[in-house]
Amino acid sequence: MKISMLQAKIHRATVTDANLDYEGSITIDRALLDASGLVAFQQVHVYNITNGHRFETYIIEGRRDGGDITINGAAAHLASPGDKVIIAAYAWIDAVATADWQPTLVFVDEANRQKTLHH
Repeated sequence: MKISMLQAKIHRATVTDANLDYEGSITIDRALLDASGLVAFQQVHVYNITNGHRFETYIIEGRRDGGDITINGAAAHLASPGDKVIIAAYAWIDAVATADWQPTLVFVDEANRQKTLHH
């Protein structure tokens, strides 16, 4: 049996832009992708701490160390610049491996720079 477990999250990132005219997705700073292990085109869940909206989308790689967290397309109706969000991805893990499973947790500052990393 497999169980869906948290793979990684970027915690309390600040939305830097919301672009309604884009095709859809979330643009994430390349340094945060590297730290979290998330990859371009991977499905993620976005939890808006500021307004309570939750949605799923996929990742587009942003520029390294730019601090970019841009909500694109229709989801731009659900987040505004300055909103705090949690970006989470899940993975299917064999049930026997769940006792030792540790997700990657990336905590960021106000400029979306990595503060701490937990495995």
